[in-house]
Amino acid sequence: MKALVQRVVEARVEVDGQVVGAISQGMLVLIGIDAHDNQDSVKKLSDKLLKYRIFADDSGKMNLNVQQINGQLLLVSQFTLSADTHKGLRPGFSSAATPEQGRELFDYACQYIKNQRPDTQMGVFGADMQVFLQNDGPVTFLLEN
Repeated sequence: MKALVQRVVEARVEVDGQVVGAISQGMLVLIGIDAHDNQDSVKKLSDKLLKYRIFADDSGKMNLNVQQINGQLLLVSQFTLSADTHKGLRPGFSSAATPEQGRELFDYACQYIKNQRPDTQMGVFGADMQVFLQNDGPVTFLLEN
């Protein structure tokens, strides 16, 4: 699993012009599921995501996690994060999970995180989504298993 994490002031996802998920301060997380992923690897990275300290404390240092600031999460499936871009001029997707496995593990990640942060929002798996965000910093990290 890969998670591209962006610290945001606000973010939203639209499908067919309709908002399907929106948050204020928190994290927009683009999630890629790889073929070798399973529930254990998804749980491990989800735990890291919830505890990852990317928000400023009173001294201005990145010492607080999304839970400590009472921030929100917006989770969006993005299989292109699993692309192999090492050679050639076209990405390959042989390392990505199948759509069925990707949906199952993305749903698992969403439910696992939502159990700990009930106000978590999600995009729609497999949909053509428009993602809007105001990055705070900008601050962006790639977390991987």
